[in-house]
This record gives sequence, structure tokens and C-alpha cells, in this order.
Amino acid sequence: MTAGYVVDASVVVKWLVDEVHSEEAAALLSGGTTVIAPALVFAEAANALWAVRRRGDISTDDLVDAVDALRAAPVAIPVPMPQLTAAATRLAIDLDHPIYDCFYLALAVQTQYPVVTADTRFRDKVRAHPYLSDRIEYVADRR
Repeated sequence: MTAGYVVDASVVVKWLVDEVHSEEAAALLSGGTTVIAPALVFAEAANALWAVRRRGDISTDDLVDAVDALRAAPVAIPVPMPQLTAAATRLAIDLDHPIYDCFYLALAVQTQYPVVTADTRFRDKVRAHPYLSDRIEYVADRR
């Protein structure tokens, strides 16, 4: 059994808004499992929540409530962003993928916890890599 997980913003948003695979995402919070992320997760999740509101899928009041819940989310931030920056940059170059996602992957490599994501593009990039493929899990596969 994995001692913990790195969660990205796509998973955190599923905790806060009822979406496809929200149940699988919420299961990560049970059983005393360690859940970690880079500090970037709060900015990315808040932005995604804003986008959900902008599309009209939630009300302004629901957005405010979701952001309050986000602030209280049981996510530990074990490594400061500056300490992940060099590794995230190397991973972004190696994968030819946006550096934002690579911060989660850099944390996963450092902590030996897999990243759990709902982002299929990110999942596919990492799974196709010869030595990173075991560093990522797709949230829907956690049934």
C-alpha cells in the first residue's frame, strides 16, 4: 500500500465540485493516507474553480464556499516551491510538457509518492516516459 500521494489541482477540484470521478478523488482522503502537493496547488485549484464559475457551472456563493474549503483542504506542503524549481524545469524539458504540472512530478520523484491526476494529457506524457511511467496514477483507475 502506498504511504501517500501527490495530488494535482485536477484532483483537488474534484473534492470541491461534483464532477466525473469526484468519488475516486475523495477516496484519497480516507484511511489516514498522506496527501501532499506543491504550494502551487492552491493557485491552480482556485483558478480552476473560477473557470467553473465563469462557465456558469457553479454560483458565486458556491465558488466562495469552494475556495474556503480549498483553504482547509488536508494537503501538506512538504517542500517549498524554490526547492522544486530546478527539477520541475528539467522534467518540463524532458517531457516537453508545461512546468506547472512538472512541479507535482518533481515532488513525486523527491518523495517517492505517485502523482494522482485527472489530467489525461499529463498522465499520457508521463506514462510514455521510460523512467517516469510509474510516477503517475489516473484518478479514474482508483476504483
